[in-house]
Amino acid sequence: QIAAGSGVLEKIGKMAMELGMTRPVVISDRNTYAAAGDKVCKILENAGISYQSCCLDTDCPVPDEYWVGSVALNFNRRWDGIIAVGSGTINDICKIIADMTKLPYILAGTAPSMDGYVSGTSSMVRGGLKVSVPSKCPDGLLLDSSVLANAPMKMLRAGLGDMAAKYVSICEWRISNLINGEYYCEEIAGLIRKSLKTCMDSGRKLAERDQEAAADVAKGLVMAGMSMSYAGVSRPASGMEHYFSHIWEMTALARHESHELHGIQVGVGTLLSLAVYEEIRDIKPDREKALAYVENFDMEQWKESVRSAFGEAGESIISLEEKEQQSHSLRLERIISKWDEIQEIIRQELPDREWLTQQLLMIGAPVTPQEIGISQEMVKKSFMATKDIRDKYI
Repeated sequence: QIAAGSGVLEKIGKMAMELGMTRPVVISDRNTYAAAGDKVCKILENAGISYQSCCLDTDCPVPDEYWVGSVALNFNRRWDGIIAVGSGTINDICKIIADMTKLPYILAGTAPSMDGYVSGTSSMVRGGLKVSVPSKCPDGLLLDSSVLANAPMKMLRAGLGDMAAKYVSICEWRISNLINGEYYCEEIAGLIRKSLKTCMDSGRKLAERDQEAAADVAKGLVMAGMSMSYAGVSRPASGMEHYFSHIWEMTALARHESHELHGIQVGVGTLLSLAVYEEIRDIKPDREKALAYVENFDMEQWKESVRSAFGEAGESIISLEEKEQQSHSLRLERIISKWDEIQEIIRQELPDREWLTQQLLMIGAPVTPQEIGISQEMVKKSFMATKDIRDKYI
C-alpha cells in the first residue's frame, strides 16, 4: 500500500490495523521523531494501538553493523509490527530488521531524499565497504507532502540529485545490454524517464518548498525503487555516478570523517559522469593501443595505489577486479564493433551537462566536488575505481 499527498499520515493507524499490528514498535532517530515520529505515536494512540517508541539516540545514524545491532539487541518479541519514521538510513536499518523478524513493516517517509523507499535491498556499510544487502520492502508507505516539504533543504537537494543519476543509469544499462547481453527492459526504462522528467520539471517549485513538488520528487524516487525491484537489479537507478558517492563515503568512514548526503554526492557524481561521457564521444577505439595497455599493465602497482587511496575498502575493490580480468578481451571486440550504436545511446539518453548543472543550482545544490570537500586528486582516484567496486559493468 502506498499513500502520497497532504495529510496521508493520518492513515497510519488504519494501515497498521489492516496489517494486523496491535503492538508495533515505532523506530526513529532524534530528528525524524521531531519531524513526524511524535505525531505518528499520537495517531496510533488515538486509534487504540498499543505501540512502543524506539528513538535511536542520535541525530544521524550510520547504516552499519552498530545501528542494526542496536535495534536487534533491543528487540522485544512481543512486538508484532515495525513502523519506521524516517527515510534513507532509518528505512535501510528497519528493512533489514523486518526481513530478519518477518514482521509487517510500514514506513512513514520524512524526506524525499533517496530512492530506496520500496527497494528490496538496503544500502549498508559492512566491514567498511558500501554494499547492497537483501532486505524487506515495506508493506505500507506513507508520504505526507506537508512533512516532506518541510524536510531540511539539504535533503530536498539530495532527492533531486538522486533522481538526476537516472540519466546515467539508464544509459549504462542499455550499453551493458548491447555489449554484454545483460537483461534490459524498455518498459522499466520508460517509467524511469517519465518520473525523471516530472522531477526535473518540479525543481524550481521544490526550492520554494512547494508540497506538490515535494510529492512529485518523492513519487519519482519511489518509482525508481520499484523499478529496481521489477528488474531484480539496481541497473534502472544507479551507475557510475553512484560509485563516485560510494567511494567517497567509504573513504570518509575509513578515516572517521564526515561526508555529504548520498543524494548530494550522487548529483555531483552525475555531473562528473556526464563529463566522462563527453570525453567518450570524442574517442575513436584503437584495438592495438588497448591491447598494448593490457600487456603493459602492472597489477601489483595498481593494487598498491588502491590500498593507498581506499584503505581497508581497497581489498574488496582488488578482489572484484581479479574476478573480472578474463572479461576484458571479449568486451573489447564488442565495443569496437558496436561503437556507433554506443554513441547513439549516449546521444539519446544523456542531457546537456550545463543544463543539468543549472537544474541543480536552481535548488542550491553543490555541483562541484570541491564544494563537498572532495579534492581533484581524489576525484581522479575515485574515477579510476568506479569500475571496480561492484561486479557490474559501467
